[in-house]
Amino acid sequence: MKEKLKPILDKIKEYDKIIIFRHFRPDGDAIGSTKGLQALLMATYPEKEIVLQNKDFSAHLAFLGGEEELYPDEYYADALGIAIDTATVKRLSNDKLSLCRERVKIDHHIPVESYGDLEWVEEHRSSACEMIAAFYDTFRDELKMTPEAAEYIFCGMVTDSGRFRFREVSGETMRLAGMLLDFGIDTERLYANLYMREFDSYKFESYARRKMKRTESGVAHLYVTKRMQKKFGLSREDASASVSYMDSIKGSLIWIAFIEGDGEIRVRLRSRFVTVSELAEKYHGGGHACAAGATVYSEAERRRLISEADELLREYKKNHQDLI
Repeated sequence: MKEKLKPILDKIKEYDKIIIFRHFRPDGDAIGSTKGLQALLMATYPEKEIVLQNKDFSAHLAFLGGEEELYPDEYYADALGIAIDTATVKRLSNDKLSLCRERVKIDHHIPVESYGDLEWVEEHRSSACEMIAAFYDTFRDELKMTPEAAEYIFCGMVTDSGRFRFREVSGETMRLAGMLLDFGIDTERLYANLYMREFDSYKFESYARRKMKRTESGVAHLYVTKRMQKKFGLSREDASASVSYMDSIKGSLIWIAFIEGDGEIRVRLRSRFVTVSELAEKYHGGGHACAAGATVYSEAERRRLISEADELLREYKKNHQDLI
């Protein structure tokens, strides 16, 4: 591990200015990994200029703090750019990574595009935050962890692993999480911020459960229309979180939430055992084997995706009748 990661550490040491990027529509892992690396490097190298440069944010994760305002193009020219938790350039929240003198890619998604001068991609990891924790652990004799950095990184590990339930969670994941907890993370406060919900969101959940549908093979799906979003005052995060309402339906090894937007319908694909990332790639998306995102642009395309998911599950069940 040390031999693999040393070129990245050496490159960080080489630059006085480091700019950190993540994907748009950020989740806990995107924000936790970027803010965590920033805090870690700032504690280790207080003489360096280390900033986050992204165009959007998450209201749900506002408790983690803000980010720097966007700088003009010339600011990037003499910097090292580090992109985290992003498989392709087109998913970056800020398209100015190419303006940096050199680029590093750190990611745990299925490899799609190579865009870094240095790249560290490990798709078996539960989160990009787990990778940042491993980076610190590998060079703990040189790097300085702080309670703030540990909380950012732990937050992303918790959220991207489904609270340590998903298949990518390993003994290494738990060991690294334990290491971070030793820095004094207030887990009660963190979990309250992550999982406490407004009362109206429970009313929407009740309504959404009545609107769920299932295909013949068992694909559960929900269409969150703009009218529903307005009626219940849903944020983007609230609407997207509805995919979790279907995660425990017996026989439904694939479940999908469609979120209607302006001119597009965002898709949240989830599964148990069945690989859905290739299906997502066919519909302008991608992601992990059992957790992916996509976009469709018409009702016909939405129905076609459901039909293909149904066929995928039908074929899977033929050969795996022992699974629920």
